[in-house]
Amino acid sequence: MYFFLLFAHSLFRWAVVISLLYAVYRGIRGWRHKNIFTRRDDLVRHSTATIAHIQLAIGYVLYFKSPVVAYFRSHFHEAIRQFDFLFFGLIHIVLMTIAIVFITIGSSVAKRQDTATVKFRTMTIWFSLALIIIFIAIPWPFSPLANGPYIRSF
Repeated sequence: MYFFLLFAHSLFRWAVVISLLYAVYRGIRGWRHKNIFTRRDDLVRHSTATIAHIQLAIGYVLYFKSPVVAYFRSHFHEAIRQFDFLFFGLIHIVLMTIAIVFITIGSSVAKRQDTATVKFRTMTIWFSLALIIIFIAIPWPFSPLANGPYIRSF
């Protein structure tokens, strides 16, 4: 079961980034050109939020099963001084949760707007903020903060 979750996490993390990029693109395009908010735009909005929520649920399960997080929680005063433990034990999960909250707010507020322009603007702003937070919270291989592989090998 654990390996299935790791595999699903690897797939969904890219699905979140790709769906957010696509939703922001459609939002900017619709906002700029004053397009009508079509059923496809609504599907993109809803699908992006759904994919993000699935990824968050998988991430929480893996977070609480992680030996790094277990060490961080049991040796908090020592682990907080080591940035890799601090990043994976606290910063990553907090920032990713905030990003998903932004996606949820953006999706919910955009859904309830009256005009297409306001829907596109709302979706674009909230999803862009979430995307920025996600890019900050990703443990990029080149990052001096914390690093991890682009694609996990099991």
